[in-house]
Amino acid sequence: MAAAAQPMPELTLEEYLHTAYHPDCDFVDGHLEERHMGTTKHSLLQAELVFWFRSHRDQWAIRVMSELRTQVSPSRIRLPDVTVALNDEAMREELRTTPPLIAIEILSHEDRMHRVLLRLRDFLNMGVAHIWLLDPIERVAYTYSAFGLQLIDEARLTVPHSSIYLDLPALFASLD
Repeated sequence: MAAAAQPMPELTLEEYLHTAYHPDCDFVDGHLEERHMGTTKHSLLQAELVFWFRSHRDQWAIRVMSELRTQVSPSRIRLPDVTVALNDEAMREELRTTPPLIAIEILSHEDRMHRVLLRLRDFLNMGVAHIWLLDPIERVAYTYSAFGLQLIDEARLTVPHSSIYLDLPALFASLD
């Protein structure tokens, strides 16, 4: 008779924080969760986003970071594909514990919507005001809020009451 499979031992937050993973993983309630990434379109879109926000850094007084460990709750750390923070708060923390201005996720072929929504909900619960989900295959963008996922049917994704925006047609055209 075969032995029953033993559950993976749980990690402590301290163990996770003092271990390097390649690629880095989310930490969710004592367990590692792999992130789906690495496809060409995902990678290109992530690079384009970083370039877009970096090129507007001084104008908008922001900093952009990719795959930054962000503690969304006492037992969860997520790594948004792209994080945008205001200059005065961007460099304050090595491990992000305060909500950034924008958390951006990019869909990959392997992503399952229920897992993506759990990630987005974690950002919402943390207090992130602007949560954006980009699909490089369908070339569409969504926002996520307490009202759920909303498809954006405009050319720009914006941060209200600021000059910060994302030019969606130009962004998706960069994938050609």
